[in-house]
Amino acid sequence: MGSIKRLGRDKLLVALGLPGAIALILFQYVPLLGNVIAFQDYQPYLEINEAPFVGLENFSFLWDGNVQFLNALVNTLTLTVIQTVLVFPVPLVLALLLNSLAGERLKRLLQSILYLPHFLSWVIVVALFQQMLGNAGMLNTFLVQNDFPLIQIIGVPELFKALITAQVIWKDAGWGTIIFLAAISQIDQEQYEAAAVDGANAWQRLINITLPALKGLFILLLILRLGNSLSVGFEQIILQQGPVGLEASEVLDTWVYNNGIIGGNWGMSTAAGLVKSVVGIGLVIGANKLAHLFGERGVYSK
Repeated sequence: MGSIKRLGRDKLLVALGLPGAIALILFQYVPLLGNVIAFQDYQPYLEINEAPFVGLENFSFLWDGNVQFLNALVNTLTLTVIQTVLVFPVPLVLALLLNSLAGERLKRLLQSILYLPHFLSWVIVVALFQQMLGNAGMLNTFLVQNDFPLIQIIGVPELFKALITAQVIWKDAGWGTIIFLAAISQIDQEQYEAAAVDGANAWQRLINITLPALKGLFILLLILRLGNSLSVGFEQIILQQGPVGLEASEVLDTWVYNNGIIGGNWGMSTAAGLVKSVVGIGLVIGANKLAHLFGERGVYSK
């Protein structure tokens, strides 16, 4: 009864949130019904209810040693580990560095510069890296003009994962600092003042005040990141697959695209996407339970 009364008082908020809720249901939850294709021999010219049921046949890639799938899985897991270990902490480090700056004007200028790449599409980001690091790019042009040997980066399979990681850091690390800077601004400044009076230097204040205050937020974001950890950048990778080949660049998302949209194997591709989603849910639940063991709330409490 109390909830109904509160909704009546907050009619404006409900009206503002309703379009977003409807869009979420229509474009996020209703399409989940399409996962039934994973258990069918689906063809685009048939309605979903007309496609023959094939059980778990489309999931055979999990146990029949599908070489292409295994290659995509290994590449995905490798990029997941790299991006979790190297990319995920970068926004926190940047936020701490920005927060240590004394001048507000300089801080805002650097924030604007760091935020800008987030608003560029992956097409533009990939093109920029090619213009900078390609065989005929600015770096190699400078090296040739100064009688240095060429450095091949773009199109080299062995360097592809490092290139992908560098692009992700350049594009999104600055944007990720927003939530950490907001959390830092909520820390009681009297704690810093009291620590300074007690003789604590800047490093000690960071270790004993700032980082403990950000621990819960960091764990929450890490849990959410794990839920989407098997999605390592479809558009970014598909744009650069040609020069390096599938063996070095194929990940689960591009494997689904190449098999489903290009190869016409709709059922198997849907099955792979469903498995990836289930694994993501499992990672979130497992990581959340682990957070509870360390005394953190996580995504949801017990």
